[in-house]
Amino acid sequence: MIDTDFYAGDTGENDFDGFNPDDFAVDYIPESERVLELRTACEEFFAPGGILMQQTEINGNPGEERPQQLVMALAVADALEKGCNLCVEAPTGVGKSFAYLVPLIHYAVHSRRPALISTETINLQHQLIDKDLPFLQKLCGVEFKTALAKGRSNYLCRRRLAMLSGEQRDALLPVPHLAVETERIIRDLESGRDQQFNDGVRGNYAIWNMVCSESGNCAGVKCEFYRSCYYFRARRKWDEADIVVANHALFLTDLAIRNECGSSGALLPDYGAVLIDEAHSLENSAANHLGLHLSKPALIGMTNRLYNPERARGLLMRQGAEMLQLRALTQSVRDEVYGFFAPYEKRLKDSQSNSVRLPENVPEPYPSALIDAVIKLENLLADVIESETDDAFRTELSSYRERCRGIIDAAADFTSRSIQDAVYYIEEERDAVTLYASPLNVSELLQQMLFNGGLPVLLCSATMTVAGNFDYYTERTGFTGGNMIRLDSPFSPEQATLVLPPGMPEPDSPEYLEKLAEEVFRLVEMNNGNAFVLFTSYRTLHFCAGRLRDRLAVRNITLLEQGGEYDRSTMLEIFKQTPGSVLFGADSFWTGVDVPGENLSMVIITRLPFASPGSPIISARQERIEMSGKSSFAHYSLPEAVLKFRQGVGRLIRCRTDRGQVVVLDSRITGKSYGRKFLESISCKRG
Repeated sequence: MIDTDFYAGDTGENDFDGFNPDDFAVDYIPESERVLELRTACEEFFAPGGILMQQTEINGNPGEERPQQLVMALAVADALEKGCNLCVEAPTGVGKSFAYLVPLIHYAVHSRRPALISTETINLQHQLIDKDLPFLQKLCGVEFKTALAKGRSNYLCRRRLAMLSGEQRDALLPVPHLAVETERIIRDLESGRDQQFNDGVRGNYAIWNMVCSESGNCAGVKCEFYRSCYYFRARRKWDEADIVVANHALFLTDLAIRNECGSSGALLPDYGAVLIDEAHSLENSAANHLGLHLSKPALIGMTNRLYNPERARGLLMRQGAEMLQLRALTQSVRDEVYGFFAPYEKRLKDSQSNSVRLPENVPEPYPSALIDAVIKLENLLADVIESETDDAFRTELSSYRERCRGIIDAAADFTSRSIQDAVYYIEEERDAVTLYASPLNVSELLQQMLFNGGLPVLLCSATMTVAGNFDYYTERTGFTGGNMIRLDSPFSPEQATLVLPPGMPEPDSPEYLEKLAEEVFRLVEMNNGNAFVLFTSYRTLHFCAGRLRDRLAVRNITLLEQGGEYDRSTMLEIFKQTPGSVLFGADSFWTGVDVPGENLSMVIITRLPFASPGSPIISARQERIEMSGKSSFAHYSLPEAVLKFRQGVGRLIRCRTDRGQVVVLDSRITGKSYGRKFLESISCKRG
């Protein structure tokens, strides 16, 4: 299955259309003739007194000897030389990025095949590209090239921008005032300030959708802007690079395409090894990107770009009988989109929930009028494309025809329940209704597509083990074909103090919220801010923020609330730059956040992070486990919560000079038998 949205299936393009493969050919050295000596390179680099330790400063921080770093680097080197897989739990402070980068660099340069690194967060991508790799470029003793790989829609299409600024501009723009934004983009291009578009700074989202690069409407070498095309310029860098840094979304989409279409349709270069960092999220990332999505806002947006009847704007605002027919069919599709989603929206409303699971083996009883309408539109588009003489216009129409095909396939697959071993559900977030079919056999898919793929696959994260072993992780991800290594933390347990305040009611009790707010206030006031407060629900987060904002402000403590005034990145930057502030964060702040130093000296965990059993995908996974004769609590809910708990606790100590407290405000950690699993999973002294 290929990740789909409104263009369901559009990611299955051959992005090399128009390319001459010889342009990217390299001399290949057979494995038997390689002289990698990766272990020697790693030992010389990481050993006491070695190349790294001779540096007085490492990316702005003092150099520290880290024995675990050398152990990890040697394990990576061995896996690469033997062509085996590897799974490494590397706690915070090990220096895992350098530990895998050094052997990967030497491997890629000597094998003349790029190594791919996939990360979950943008922050880590930019840390690797902007800091770690440039630093290593000076020290490794070999010349190597790097590239940051992003999805195609992050790049500006100059042909589409030219079309938008031409004679049809007023008809194409959804609202007239966006002409100013278009003119600004053109001025920046003319002045040479084009890097921002290459980096995907979108400006106005409505404009960006109309000018970004897309596979279906790309003319390749036939395009007049081909030589200056931002996307193909980036692709050339990817293919020339020794180290390519991508994200999980792009990597997994590429993996699905390779599985279905072969390497000829791949989005990423033909890499010789892959390193998945932040691999604790691999199962959920794979479930998201190896499944199917159908989004109502995306479908409506597509029809509006073709023809918006309310504003009489869109690509089809041209003269001629065929254009009239196309506009009528587009309006019909738009109407059917509303009709198609109406029963699902009613089910959400009736359930008074933002997500509803659907029966897996029962086809939808709703009529497929949407599919019929899209088929008619796709057929007429095909006829018009065949007779169209305007190359740019024909290319645009071809793109929409491809999207129609994707919608037809996705809607048919969803309504007929043709995707096996998947959970089907509806979800609403910020008034956006989306239909999902997410695979439940992720471990089987990854084992087949990734771990048995004939090249070394290396996984690393700070949190992969439960009770000291990898059993749970390998069961959920399908990892096989290699070693598993668990490294010790370089930090002392004395750096973090675990505090368990007495008298907290259980989270389900009526008095919990009031008591929680008071306890958070007491702790934050006592610590003069400098705290993360981690929540498992936005409802509780907003309740506490509403109760405490003014009281904290009186004490000159700035409260930053996720889901409030600032986005996640801005919140984090303000927190880092504002001593004495407190950040209230939900799911995304439990992982991937790095605040070393005095600005973060307390992490408050409001509730043990058990996943909501009301989540369709969680409940489906639990049912699957129960059907196998196991306890879903013991074999899924508890280990998942322990791993996330470890991630949350890990926000506190980020370097050897950090000190602080971890406070848990959930009495179940001492009152329930399973609480010891959480206590045993972390290394802190008791306060």
